[in-house]
Amino acid sequence: QVQLVESGGGLVQPGGSLRLSCAASGRISSINAMGWYRQAPGKQRELVARISSRVATNYADSVKGRFTISRDNVKNTVYLQMNSLKPEDTAVYYCNLEAGRGPFYEYWGQGTQVTVSS
Repeated sequence: QVQLVESGGGLVQPGGSLRLSCAASGRISSINAMGWYRQAPGKQRELVARISSRVATNYADSVKGRFTISRDNVKNTVYLQMNSLKPEDTAVYYCNLEAGRGPFYEYWGQGTQVTVSS
């Protein structure tokens, strides 16, 4: 059983910063990638940032230059540093883990709320 535990969400003013963390535990074989998705009210879940096992990263256009994803392979933890936050960044942020060499598995965290408001 794999568990993803997220932390670091909260309320922040526009222009502020937050750092999200997601720690994976359990029987994990061959992590291929970890990432963050978000879902705002009334909208579909969307990719925010993703980092592969080879440390290749990709970001949503809306967060490029403001958010940075990183990972600690020893701790099986992924981080999302969010700077210059905007009200439109308000959403529930979900941690995602892709694993396996065939079959492939995907795991999700329970989500952490990020609210950007004055």
